[in-house]
Amino acid sequence: MSRKIWNSIGLMSGTSMDGIDAALIKTDGYQVLEEGPFITLPYKTAFRKLLENLIAGKGDLNKVENQLTLEHAKAVSALIEKFNVAISEVDLIGFHGHTISHNPDEQHTLQIGNGRLLAAATGVDVVNDLRSSDVKAGGQGAPLAPIYHKALMKSQDLPAIILNIGGVANITWVDTLDENLIGFDTGPGNALIDDWIKKKTGRHYDNNGFLASQGQVHEGILTELLAHPYFSASIPKSLDRNFFKNLTETAIANLSVEDGAATLSAFTIKSIANAINKLSKPFKKCIVAGGGRHNASLMSGLKESFPDQLILSNDMGWSGDAIEAQAFAFLAVRSRLNLPISFPGTTGVSKPQTGGVFHPKC
Repeated sequence: MSRKIWNSIGLMSGTSMDGIDAALIKTDGYQVLEEGPFITLPYKTAFRKLLENLIAGKGDLNKVENQLTLEHAKAVSALIEKFNVAISEVDLIGFHGHTISHNPDEQHTLQIGNGRLLAAATGVDVVNDLRSSDVKAGGQGAPLAPIYHKALMKSQDLPAIILNIGGVANITWVDTLDENLIGFDTGPGNALIDDWIKKKTGRHYDNNGFLASQGQVHEGILTELLAHPYFSASIPKSLDRNFFKNLTETAIANLSVEDGAATLSAFTIKSIANAINKLSKPFKKCIVAGGGRHNASLMSGLKESFPDQLILSNDMGWSGDAIEAQAFAFLAVRSRLNLPISFPGTTGVSKPQTGGVFHPKC
């Protein structure tokens, strides 16, 4: 019997807090049949500040949650209008929401986003809250993208590593079997660099890694940062965006903006390289996705560690900026089919686990 083909939109508001990624895919929940259109809807400065305050423990959570949800509804409208997709053709929305806090060791993760409101605003069925069931079952609740990464690979060039550099960096190791998937957060991605640049210059990020390229890495500070117990902890493991924030702010407080950017960039590069090497798994390719792949300083440093294996996701024919949003479109369909979205090797949950809360359209 043939499987139903779903047109599913995934929505992702990542730890970099730059905006909402919206992507449409065709999938049966097992395979990616077509990667459709993708957009990013940037956050306005005022709303980004509301999110930053909420993460810092300030502000009205319910008010911001509803505002965030309506911004996501705008992203859906923008996507379908730009690419002439009828809303009646969309079967499902996978709604990640925005992570406010994440501490799986205390069985806590919080992603804001009102699934019922989004379903009403768009007229499309919605699946959200995709992390909580894994955390309640003893897992890390992250990363959830590994099963999508496996679907993208389509058994080509395996085994392989997919490296996503967002606010936090994470890797997926893929071979031919779902049960062999490995995934975990390696450490910092862009978030610490972004925060430093904003604090020192008012800009939101180090464009193409230029400031880092003008600075010097302070090796003593880098050694201190890499000695954090997180890096010796067993996998799978996951991080909150601000996990290293207090540590790094103190360590680099007296550095120039360039030296701080260079040292934080080296922290990201070295923690990724160390994690891959410590994993001790064979891989033919290390495929880099996420916003960090646009940072020449990060990519140059990673290329030194993996000169023959590092490639960009775009070189695989993937839309590197869309992958996380696509993943939540895929996960939402798997949720509706009661298929697992997390695995012992990706979150530490005791057995493969489905998840998500369904909100039917009104």
